[in-house]
Amino acid sequence: MRFVLAIFVLLFVSFNGFAQKDTAAVLAAVMRLEKALVDKDKVTLTALLHKDVAYGHSSGWVQTKKNVVEDMLSGFLEYKKFSDNSFLIDVSMEKAIVKEKVTVAGVRDGKPFDLALFVMEVWLKNKAGWQLYARQSTKL
Repeated sequence: MRFVLAIFVLLFVSFNGFAQKDTAAVLAAVMRLEKALVDKDKVTLTALLHKDVAYGHSSGWVQTKKNVVEDMLSGFLEYKKFSDNSFLIDVSMEKAIVKEKVTVAGVRDGKPFDLALFVMEVWLKNKAGWQLYARQSTKL
């Protein structure tokens, strides 16, 4: 019985350590994504977006990976700043749910915006690392 209990405790500690490490990795990916959007960093953005990403905005507008990259490079959608972030991250083996409250400033089609948003994202872990699979935001 002690042996079984010891194995259970060891597994719990191992999984807990894994979850904490991956939570930090997911948070780092979220921050890299936001920085890539502001910096117009196509290489990083392309690496962080899953090929089948659905990138939803608070207006109901949904972009594909191709749309996100093209709109960023063309200047149609320009992110200036992400601030006042607060996160809740739930990580399991190959997926993570990120809930974020954030203020976003930028320009869309020549019109400036400054929005307080609640964002929910689904991140998937694969051989490329953590990639954004789905995102949806709503105005606060």
